[in-house]
Amino acid sequence: MTTTVDFGDTRARRDALADRLATAGHGREWTEAVRAVPRHLFVPEFYEQDPAGHWRPVRSGDTGYLDGVYSDRALTTQVTEGLPTSSSSEPDLMLTMLEALDLEAGQRVYECGLGTGWNAGLMTHRVGDQNVTSVDIDADLTGPATRRLARAGYRPHVRTGDGVVGAPDRAPFDRFIATCGLQSIPRPWLAQAARDAVVVAPIGWGLVQLTVHGDEAHGRFLPQGAHFMARRSTAAKPRFDELNDAPTRRTTVTVEAVERLEFPLSLALPGHQWCTWSDGEGTLSAVGIWTPDGSTAIARADGTVRQIGPRRLGDTVGELQHAFSSSAPNRADFGLTVTPEQQRVWWGDPGHLGWDLPELVFTP
Repeated sequence: MTTTVDFGDTRARRDALADRLATAGHGREWTEAVRAVPRHLFVPEFYEQDPAGHWRPVRSGDTGYLDGVYSDRALTTQVTEGLPTSSSSEPDLMLTMLEALDLEAGQRVYECGLGTGWNAGLMTHRVGDQNVTSVDIDADLTGPATRRLARAGYRPHVRTGDGVVGAPDRAPFDRFIATCGLQSIPRPWLAQAARDAVVVAPIGWGLVQLTVHGDEAHGRFLPQGAHFMARRSTAAKPRFDELNDAPTRRTTVTVEAVERLEFPLSLALPGHQWCTWSDGEGTLSAVGIWTPDGSTAIARADGTVRQIGPRRLGDTVGELQHAFSSSAPNRADFGLTVTPEQQRVWWGDPGHLGWDLPELVFTP
């Protein structure tokens, strides 16, 4: 039972949000959790960008605050040095992940990425304090989230640390869920998994659902897309200036292909980022792409590409453009196989087109 005191029409807004999610096709077990766990308690403020691109806080009592908190959209909840570093995901996506998790009463669940704590509150409402463990690397998030959970009447196990390490002293877990973007499945989770444990995690710009069998895991991506903030790590910056000394060659890569193929590119080039340049009339003239290992490429509208680094990024984009020449592929046609030797995403079936994912580096 929650102990939170509502204010204004927050109870009615919770009911309205739950009703919208039910109409969207979500089941009663999670829409009832949305009715019970007040999102405004976990998001006392969020940030929006003004026309100049500056982030401004929207706090309780401000115009638009309750409209934002009880909307079905992601809310930026932390901004560090001008960049968003934490958010509360849109409720529809959160319930999609929770339903894919197939969490049942009595099961133990591990969450990587506590954030505001609202998702942990939803899970705790369903399976109880003792069955939920949530970890976040940021003490500035875990402290306030723990207090908000307690105020709502929930006391799951919360700790500050690298979420990919898991919590071996709390294992085994029947379910694992990540609310931050990952480049691959953390190996420690497999070691802490109960038999037939389920993992739901953002990999690239999609959501994968896996079943664990010993030291292996197998599954497919959900049809829905997902753009989660990446797990915090140190990554290289683009080396565009160095490209001036790189050889130029012809390419079939188009500027538009990088945007159209964003999902398979997120699997083939984990952690990649990209940007574009336009001419004076607003026409796209080039696209730049880079990965955390420092590989960098620029493909121009004149049909040339320059690339440097350990990975030939322009070549990879060209291969994907050839494989998916007609349209963007369906996420549900992709899968992931995790073995002791490798983690491989694939399209169609495990023996078809695929790419190896990098193993995560973590701090014990």
